[in-house]
Amino acid sequence: MNSSAKRSRNRSVSAHPACLAEQSEEISPFCAWDGNTLVLNILGTPGAKRDAIGKPQGRQLRVSVTAAPVAGRATDHMVRFLAEAFGVSPTQITVVFGRFNVNKQLRITDPARIPPVIAKALARK
Repeated sequence: MNSSAKRSRNRSVSAHPACLAEQSEEISPFCAWDGNTLVLNILGTPGAKRDAIGKPQGRQLRVSVTAAPVAGRATDHMVRFLAEAFGVSPTQITVVFGRFNVNKQLRITDPARIPPVIAKALARK
């Protein structure tokens, strides 16, 4: 094997930034509509300094809550916090999975308000 063949075999493939932008748009986002229900994939951060809806991280939206991760209390607190942010009752938010885990999926029925980071992601579709 000549030296140029060795170099090309060992060279890692790097994508052009424009190609990466196209690929990132194809990745399914952290939120989607299912009829009148908003489905959110959440990466929770319990025990934070303040309750906050953060930035998307891959296919999840980071949401921080002040409650400690004990017996699902952080998830319950997150549901109450998000209910206020979306202008709904906590009973309109269903935890599909992740009640005792940082990785969650929530379904919010008939949200009255959409936080800006989520509205921006939904507008890209």
